[in-house]
Amino acid sequence: MTSRPYPSPEGATPALAQWFAAKQAHPDALVFFRMGDFFELFFDDAARAGEALGLAVSHRGEHRGEPVPMAGVPVHAMENYLARLIRHGFRVAICEQRETPEQAKARKAPTIRREVVRLVTPGTVTEEALLDGARPAWLLALARAEGEWGAAWADLSTGAFACETLPVAELPALLARLDPAEVLVPEELSELAALRPFTERVSHLEPARDPAGRLAGFFEVATLEGFGSFTEAELAACALALDYVRRTQGEAAPRLRPPEPQGGRATLRMDAATRRSLEILKSERGETRNCLLGAVDRTLTAAGCRELAARLGAPLTEAAAIAARHDAVQALLEAPPLAAGLRAALKGAPDMARALARLALDRFAPRDLAAIRDSLERAEMMADALAQGQTEAAPLPALLEGARAALLPADSPRGELARALAAELPARLEDGNIVAAGYDGELDALRRMRDDARGAIAAMQLDLAQAWGVASLKIRHHQQFGFLAEMPAAAGEKLLRAPPPKLAGTPQAPVHRQTMANAHRFTCAALAELDRKLAAAGEQAARREAAVVRHLRDLCLRAARGIDAAAAAMAEVDIHAAAAALAVEGGWCRPEMVERPEFRIRQGRHPVVEAALARNRGPAFVPNDADLSPGQRLCLLTGPNMAGKSTFLRQNAIMVVLAQAGLFVPAAAARIGLVDRLFSRVGAADDIAGGRSTFMVEMTETAAILNQATSRSLVVLDEVGRGTATWDGLAIAWSVLEALHDRIRCRAVFATHFHELTALGGKLPELQLAHMKVREHRGEVVFQHLVGPGAAEKSWGLHVARLAGVPRAVVQRAGAVLAALEERAGGLEPLAEELPLFHGRAAAPPTPEPQPQDTFHPALHALEALDPDTLSPREALEALYRLRMLHGGNDSAKTAHEAVAAAHSAVSSAK
Repeated sequence: MTSRPYPSPEGATPALAQWFAAKQAHPDALVFFRMGDFFELFFDDAARAGEALGLAVSHRGEHRGEPVPMAGVPVHAMENYLARLIRHGFRVAICEQRETPEQAKARKAPTIRREVVRLVTPGTVTEEALLDGARPAWLLALARAEGEWGAAWADLSTGAFACETLPVAELPALLARLDPAEVLVPEELSELAALRPFTERVSHLEPARDPAGRLAGFFEVATLEGFGSFTEAELAACALALDYVRRTQGEAAPRLRPPEPQGGRATLRMDAATRRSLEILKSERGETRNCLLGAVDRTLTAAGCRELAARLGAPLTEAAAIAARHDAVQALLEAPPLAAGLRAALKGAPDMARALARLALDRFAPRDLAAIRDSLERAEMMADALAQGQTEAAPLPALLEGARAALLPADSPRGELARALAAELPARLEDGNIVAAGYDGELDALRRMRDDARGAIAAMQLDLAQAWGVASLKIRHHQQFGFLAEMPAAAGEKLLRAPPPKLAGTPQAPVHRQTMANAHRFTCAALAELDRKLAAAGEQAARREAAVVRHLRDLCLRAARGIDAAAAAMAEVDIHAAAAALAVEGGWCRPEMVERPEFRIRQGRHPVVEAALARNRGPAFVPNDADLSPGQRLCLLTGPNMAGKSTFLRQNAIMVVLAQAGLFVPAAAARIGLVDRLFSRVGAADDIAGGRSTFMVEMTETAAILNQATSRSLVVLDEVGRGTATWDGLAIAWSVLEALHDRIRCRAVFATHFHELTALGGKLPELQLAHMKVREHRGEVVFQHLVGPGAAEKSWGLHVARLAGVPRAVVQRAGAVLAALEERAGGLEPLAEELPLFHGRAAAPPTPEPQPQDTFHPALHALEALDPDTLSPREALEALYRLRMLHGGNDSAKTAHEAVAAAHSAVSSAK
């Protein structure tokens, strides 16, 4: 969000001049300006933040003769306010105090030194309150070099870092898979069409110079060869991301793993339309509940949920890797005690990866140290359970064995953390009492001195009460003045008028410090000396405890690689144990994965719909079989709306996603040939912002399928051609169906309301006809949600309209119009056998007017005789055949879809 103009800094106070300097450096961010126990916002920042956060906007002093608008948030509650601002799309610059008032006074400065220490943006957050535990906060950088496109994405909250070179056509799919919190692009690339849905998340940066040198410098290596092979585009994108990280994090150095090139990974390709259609990670409404991830997630940890989402977003295509995941699930399914023990250890486990990231950034709380301690303890429990769960006859599958080894890092700091951390930890490091008694002798001694001094306060209070003759005297600590003796106003007035004469010149002589409405505050030399000793002891204890905490942090960072591996192993085990639990709960089966292009599902179900029905206590889901194996790899599905066509299409596509992600599938049995690309074009939507109609969007998505699908792909298409004139739509659907069958030769389910397409059932050898079963009962339509062989008899559109609440009069009128149209179309004698919706004889064409023989060809005579207003597609087809014969052409060379298209063209010309 762009900020508005601000007044000139000329004439500002020293503190306000610092604010102006911070604002000039970060004009597009709100500046959180530290002043004591508050972060203050000034001028328009105050108004914008006040509106977003519901803060009261007041005024503080004047600037250039005008009051300065101000709003503030307490330092201790900053994270909660930051989280709300980030969700509103703001970026926030944190301007911290870099010295104490005493240090500023010692150097005779007019105000405390303040600097921007960090820029908080959606893609660089690490605080727990600012993050969604179930999803990564990807920072995506895009760059172009040597004619190639490079992408790099990093998650500062876990240290993950990856990159890829890809064609520009694949950018929408990558953006849909990652759903980045923030996107970085050079200015010249900002007009990319793929970025249009992410406009609010885009930031512009200058391309990095010497990208390879930038990466090597960040990771402190002489060469990048140890990290893998990178293209120039990948290096440019990685350097862009790292430059932004340096710029936003200030002096803090995030712990990122070396970038992992993704170009060699064999993953299932799904474009943005397919991901949206299948609702893999979120529903079309943006919800996480009614989507595939929400339906299948049985993980118990945040890291496990994030890894599950990553696997559903990028399923594998290598049989061995998929089988390894299935083996792990199968092993836990066959060993219920082991699975139960692992899930018991996982339940409630902290997010160790994110705690480690906060430690690396020096932005941690005591609970982050406890998170690593507790997670490592649970990791040891899981390793023990896995070790006990294997036998010589039944060794652990490779993935579980690898996880068992990783769960026990060689340099684990768990034992040290268990001894060092107190049982009850404070929320903030400044609150103290983090280190357990008995861990550090020097700290214990300083604490005893501090606590003994505090006991001396009680004795001092008693002495002063007796010496000053004020029984109600209380010694209280004041932030600015230290310890003071406080008493009621009446007693204070009396002490001011007549101090005890015997105390004059002694350390207990009262000195008045402050008058309040109902009380007076005094001090004396003895109380001031005690205050100094107490403060010194407390400061020494705090410094020592900070040093111990720093030591514990360093221990964790030295073991970071092992801790990272243990965190990843816990997520791995969590996913497999969750998949096993889901298989038991839902009766899911292990899919048989083969290399041949097969697809056989017995009693398959849609997991999201089934879960929604169960949650709402609806009827049981009706399972269906599907067989797209060689010989019948293309299914033409007809039937009315509301009968379940779209659900059937999606559930078969979802079978592939689940199976190749390494999960079991909701079916009684499944045999699936590996799929390289998955396409789903189900549902209709326009693109108003992009200036595209619903039909244009449909055609664009259909074009992507026809241009990118291969013989190893799976395609599900719903009602292609419905968004335009009937004959145009039929012609397009016809030709698309033939292209899938003849040229691409992929597995596909093609749902349609164009019953004319069923005529291809006898012409395309690998096309099978199927329909959604419907029956009538006492004048009502009953949708059975079952798939049966053959074509549907009719569309039942009027019945669906009535169910939807269309007024009865409108439905009745529609019935009359339908009857008239069917009667008018009753002359389709050539299609009588192929089109069950139309029967009867065609009307005789009108007699053409005579024309001079030397002017018109016989074909033109026949064309002149046509009445385009009465032609059906089949009549146009037959007319075209007659015209070709008159012209001397060979009509057998014309394919069916060319004939229909040419017939339509002829009719249009005639009109």
